[in-house]
Amino acid sequence: MTTEEEVPKLALEDKAKNTAQTARGKAKDVAGRVTGDKDLQSEGKAEQAVGHLKQAGEKVKDAVRSAVDDHK
Repeated sequence: MTTEEEVPKLALEDKAKNTAQTARGKAKDVAGRVTGDKDLQSEGKAEQAVGHLKQAGEKVKDAVRSAVDDHK
């Protein structure tokens, strides 16, 4: 079980991983466009989408944590 102090640290790590995934996806997308590799371009777009969805999930978790903290 995680302590209350560990939650923000874990959230920051998750956000950093999600941002990195989005950046990797963008790089693949651009590389695919430059080289004409449609598969790489598609893979990059998919990776970006997953990263953005994970970031949205983190924002939802932050909002829930904030609402719970406000009611304590």
